[in-house]
Amino acid sequence: TPTPLVPAYIPPQCANAALATVAPDVALAQPTLEAQTNPSVSKSMQLRVLRDVANVVEEVYVYPDYNGKDWKAIEEQYRSKIEAGLETEAFYQEMKAMIFELGDEHSNFLSPVEVEAEAVELKGENNYVGVGIYCNYDFEKNSFVVISTFPGSSAEYAGIQSHDSILQVDGLPITEELGNRLRGPECSAVLAKVQSPGEAPRDVMLMRYRIQGSIPIEARLVSTTDGSKIGYIFIPTFFDLTIPPQIEAALNEFGQLDGLILDLRLNGGGSSTVTYPILEFFTDGKLGQFVSRKRSRALEIEANPIQNSQTVPLIIMVGEDTVSFGEIFAGVMQDSERAKIVGETTLGNVEVLSGYDFDDGSVIWIAAETFKSAFSDANWEQTGIVPDAQAFAPWDTFYFDTDPSIKAAVELLGHQ
Repeated sequence: TPTPLVPAYIPPQCANAALATVAPDVALAQPTLEAQTNPSVSKSMQLRVLRDVANVVEEVYVYPDYNGKDWKAIEEQYRSKIEAGLETEAFYQEMKAMIFELGDEHSNFLSPVEVEAEAVELKGENNYVGVGIYCNYDFEKNSFVVISTFPGSSAEYAGIQSHDSILQVDGLPITEELGNRLRGPECSAVLAKVQSPGEAPRDVMLMRYRIQGSIPIEARLVSTTDGSKIGYIFIPTFFDLTIPPQIEAALNEFGQLDGLILDLRLNGGGSSTVTYPILEFFTDGKLGQFVSRKRSRALEIEANPIQNSQTVPLIIMVGEDTVSFGEIFAGVMQDSERAKIVGETTLGNVEVLSGYDFDDGSVIWIAAETFKSAFSDANWEQTGIVPDAQAFAPWDTFYFDTDPSIKAAVELLGHQ
C-alpha cells in the first residue's frame, strides 16, 4: 500500500484540518483565490475614465504616432462598447485591452483593486493565503516555474526550490484560464505535481496558509577552485522596497570580494525608488537621461559604497525576461565599463512608465519616456542589451551549481 501523502509542515492553526483535496471537477467550479471586486462604476464614470485615459495617451505617450496605431479609432471602438453597456469588471477588462492595443508591451491599465495590490507589492508587504511560491507562468510548457519560495512557507518545508516547475495542481493542468490555484482557503490542502531539473515529476501535498513578507533575494558565494571569493546576488525585481536593504545586508555579510555577480535574468523592472538605491552601491555620476516628448531629465547617482562594492569586478546576468529598469541598470553599467554582461540579448524595452490616477481609483501606467545612455549613442529599444559573453539555458533546466551563465561569469571575471 503506498504511503499516503501528507504535508511536510502543518502550522498550528491548521492542526485539525482535513487533508483531503477537492476533486478536479469541484475545483473547476469553485474559485480558490481570495475574491476581491472593484467598486461599481456607472456608465457616466466609465465614459469619464475613458476620456481621461485617452487624453493622457494623446498628451504624453512617448510615440507621437501612437506606435503606428490609429488611436482615435481605438478610442471610438471602446467608447461604443461602454455606451452599449458594460458591467464594472468587464469595463476594467476592456480598458486593459484598450491600452494593450498600443502594442508596446509595457504600458498598462490597473483597476482600483489592482492599484491597491500594487501598492502592497511595492512595500514588500505580501499578505495572502497560499503555499509560498514566487513564480513565473511558462505559457509554452503550461507550468509554474519557481523563482523562489517564501521563508517558512509550505513550499519551503516541502523542499520545493528555485528552478523547480509545478506541472499540475489538484490534477488540473496549469493554464492561464484556471489561474493560480496554489492560492485558496486557509488550511486547505493542495496536491502539486513538481518537477526538478533532470528528474521525474513527483507529487507533493502542501497546506495553504497565510504568507506574509517581502520577496527574498538569493545571496551566496560561488564555489571556485582558485581560492577567489566571488559573491552572487539574485535580484528578482525592482518593485519591492525591501530589496535594497536586503542587498546591503548581503554585501556586508560577504565582506570584501574578488568579484560579484548580479543576476537580473528574471527581473522585469520596477520603480526608480528601488533601482536607484541599488545603483548607488555600485556606481556614481551621470549615467544618462530620460527623454520625453517635451523635455529630458538626468539619471544621476551618488555613490553609497558597501564594503568594496564600488570597485569590485562586476558581472551582470541578463536574459529575455530582463526588462525596463532591468535593462537600463545592466546597460548603463556595461556602457560605463563598470560591469560586463553575461547571458542572452534582451528584447529591448527601456521605455519608462509614468502613472496617472483617475477619479474611480484606477491608474494608467503609460510609456512616457525613453532612455539615452551618457556613454554611447546606443539605441537599446532596437538592439536590446547585448552580452559580452553569450551563455544561457532555460531557468527550469539547471540548479545553481550547474548554471552555465554562472560558469561563464566566473570565467569572464578571470577566475575558475
